[in-house]
Amino acid sequence: VQLQASGGGLVLAGGSLRLSCAASGRTLSRETMGWFRQVPGKEREFVAAIRWSGGSKYYGDDMRWRATITRNIAESTVYLQVNSLKPEDTAVYYCATSELSLILSEIKRPARYNYWGQGTQVTVSS
Repeated sequence: VQLQASGGGLVLAGGSLRLSCAASGRTLSRETMGWFRQVPGKEREFVAAIRWSGGSKYYGDDMRWRATITRNIAESTVYLQVNSLKPEDTAVYYCATSELSLILSEIKRPARYNYWGQGTQVTVSS
């Protein structure tokens, strides 16, 4: 499975971005698609996830009211729309996929995801 993340950039605080993650390869290897973010010196943080089959969505506490994760099955792409961006949202955003339909207690754990994209930088200026 290959994942290609895009859509990052520089945005003013209060602005919005839509990140994309295009998946290719074995379709059976991407049952759960997730977004994480990471800043230097900190652990990778869960942002959101979606089940490829059924479309159930899950959000990290910080993004619950500001982010929307969606999927386009025909395009094999997952999107992350983030609104009301804050400077503390500045990070490298990674998309990832798991072969499994992860249970709720696992869906926020980076170690449960098998494949990762290269990351896209999001910088929010105040």
